[in-house]
Amino acid sequence: MSSSTDTTSVGTNPEEGRSGVTPPARRVRTRSDSWQRRIPLLPALIFVIVMTQLPFLGTIIISFMNWNAYYPDERGFAGFSNFARVFTDVNARSAVLVTILITVATVLISLVLGLAIALLLDRKFRGQGIVRTMMIAPFLVVPVAAALLWKHALYNPEYGLFNGLLTLVLGENAPQPDWVGSMPLPALVAALVWQWTPFMMLILLAGLQSRPLDVVEAARIDGASEFRIFTSMTLPHLRQYIELSTLLGTIYVVQNFDHVFTITAGATGTANLPYFIYQTFYTAQDYGRASAAGVVTVLGTLIVAMFALRTAFAIFKEEGR
Repeated sequence: MSSSTDTTSVGTNPEEGRSGVTPPARRVRTRSDSWQRRIPLLPALIFVIVMTQLPFLGTIIISFMNWNAYYPDERGFAGFSNFARVFTDVNARSAVLVTILITVATVLISLVLGLAIALLLDRKFRGQGIVRTMMIAPFLVVPVAAALLWKHALYNPEYGLFNGLLTLVLGENAPQPDWVGSMPLPALVAALVWQWTPFMMLILLAGLQSRPLDVVEAARIDGASEFRIFTSMTLPHLRQYIELSTLLGTIYVVQNFDHVFTITAGATGTANLPYFIYQTFYTAQDYGRASAAGVVTVLGTLIVAMFALRTAFAIFKEEGR
């Protein structure tokens, strides 16, 4: 009799007696609390959607249209013809090749220089904070201002710093080369490397400072050389940081427009994909083809961004252990 009373006195809701089953009232309360925490974020989310996703959706729609301002009567649905023109156009293929060359050269050189500077700044010395701030400064300069600085203050054949240094070292008969005219692609890459090396240095320096120093010190006590420590311990530890800086640098350099527009104006074979889109949109007034090229660029950038996010999450997960 007492046992039957005990069994009936257990909660009236049979689901509460089952292990791992949440009562409906608790599930509703949890869902309500979750929405209450998310509601304050809705204005920001709506703003982001309106400012980013709606324009991109409009770009996708226009990319399927035959829309040229010079021929307004021919406006209509074009299907995938704009994308076909992007992939078959000689100028588009040249822009893609130039974009790859500029991106690969800039990212690789910036990565090597950033690693060297990060290794130097990882050591303790007097004035370390000031030196770090000075090394970060180029990355904080507005891209257009940086491009103007390189074009006029450094590259100018009449009053630029480079030719002035040549005159100072070699005398009045020193050659005065036109840096942009004679070597346009290297001139672009040098300006981009100057601005993106601090970005690489920051990420790699963060990776260096997360090393287990006790393991490094133990390796030194065991007689390992600095080169052996760098190749066997430092580089493997920095692998994910190198991947992350490479992917993020690729995303940003691929989209670079300021330096090409300011330094060379796309002349002498330096028009990259963003500048090609600008020319197609502004000069040719072909909105459909420009939108198709923009969609292709965004999709390619998103693919790289997915790898960058995966690498970043892997780093955060490893740091959290």
